Amino acid sequence: MKKSKIIVTAGAIIRDHRGRILMQKRSDYGNWGLPGGGMEPGEAIEETMIREIYEETGLFVEQHELYSIYSGERMQYTYPDGNEVVFVMFLFNAQVDLNGKLADDGKTLMYQDNSNESLSLQFQALEQIEIKDISTVQRPVFEDLLFKKSKLLRK
Repeated sequence: MKKSKIIVTAGAIIRDHRGRILMQKRSDYGNWGLPGGGMEPGEAIEETMIREIYEETGLFVEQHELYSIYSGERMQYTYPDGNEVVFVMFLFNAQVDLNGKLADDGKTLMYQDNSNESLSLQFQALEQIEIKDISTVQRPVFEDLLFKKSKLLRK
């Protein structure tokens, strides 16, 4: 049996004034999901979330609160290169200042990250998000959001 690596991640649910959620089309696996990423040694989980949000979106987190922690079987993922991992995902509700950051369409965040992790950043209404287009490891998050399941620890 192959041994999976455990990766601790932090991400954020960022909503605009209309309640739409900021979605990121990721370059590493091509699916949509929430912005966020892996913890670095010595970081507090909130620092990871704040750093990742800035790196991937250019947005500064002004306020945040812990939304949920995901772990367990649903967090298993195999990257296209065959690497198997299990995520422990800390998600925060985060508030940011969007003034002057949106394109004329009112939904696209104007930002190009240095590492090209984000192919696209768009605000989408929860009801219009296609679950099949979401990264498999983040699908439980969107299913919980859709069905209004909100428990701190999720598996």
